[in-house]
Amino acid sequence: MNWSEVCDVAAKFLPYLEAKHPDLVAEMKGVADGARVPFLSILALNVRTELAYGLFQSDGCTALSWHASAAEPASFLAQNWDWQSEQKPNIIALRIQPIAPHPRQQQQPHSADAPVLSSNEEGEGQLPSSAIHMVTEAGIIGKIGLNAAGVGVCLNAIRARGVRFDALPCHLALRRCLEARSREEAVTMLEREGVAAACHILVADGNSGGVGLECSAQDVVRVAAEGGVVTHTNHYILPHQEGVKEQGAWKDSPVRLERISQMVGSYRDSGREPSAELIGTMLGDEMGYPTSINRHETPDSTVATLFTIVMDLKRKVAKVTLGRPTEVEGALELDPGKP
Repeated sequence: MNWSEVCDVAAKFLPYLEAKHPDLVAEMKGVADGARVPFLSILALNVRTELAYGLFQSDGCTALSWHASAAEPASFLAQNWDWQSEQKPNIIALRIQPIAPHPRQQQQPHSADAPVLSSNEEGEGQLPSSAIHMVTEAGIIGKIGLNAAGVGVCLNAIRARGVRFDALPCHLALRRCLEARSREEAVTMLEREGVAAACHILVADGNSGGVGLECSAQDVVRVAAEGGVVTHTNHYILPHQEGVKEQGAWKDSPVRLERISQMVGSYRDSGREPSAELIGTMLGDEMGYPTSINRHETPDSTVATLFTIVMDLKRKVAKVTLGRPTEVEGALELDPGKP
């Protein structure tokens, strides 16, 4: 498809988004106006997973959630984000602050069909309940990060055929999760709304830990924590409806899943408590190099680890390192609670 055709397909999401998520449409229009680009170009960026129909994604991320109910409870959510190295200049840290609703919004009744978000004071439920701080790509309004309520999200691409235009596109689903007050609120919302194409979303909060959501155009399947841990890479690990078919999973995805699960299990069984430092060490693992957890480019692919994020959901902060974990090019902290 050329870009004009891409935008035409993206426009098929507009009837659903304008009816159910008009605030997201308005925000994307604002981004387009600010960037002086056509609105449909920004919409296309935000539905790019769906435009690829789950077949042509080439990122290979590794994600984990680790919740421990020890003397000092801990809840961590982390991942490496592997993508084409050419995309590195477009990575941004995006902070979204809640705003007070207009009095006219407060007077409008809540629509039974609108997504139930977070606050009784948010009119039709269309404004974020708490500040959000995330790492994303320029123009995309939902991705990987956390909010001031201690809810965080990670993302794994999955290749599976199918797209629907009456459900939340993957990146906008991430955004809606980041407007929730708890993990369960985010999960319930996604199960109700549905997700438009294949992906895995790992949602966690400081109190409950994490749960994985293996999404397709037909279903959303929960991946429950075992021993407080959820690990995931780039393939389905649970059964789905009969029509859900993966198309050429990454050869290294099962290897990376086995490796991260083995490392977390070994540390947990030996009595180690989760920490940002320990999780960062695991995400720097190079077993199976160059297509390891800490990914490097290969002669056939420019995909590499572009950033690593470790979220401490109890403290409601995250550390982000840019570049491969063993070749750090920069670092920043996400702190949605800061004004």
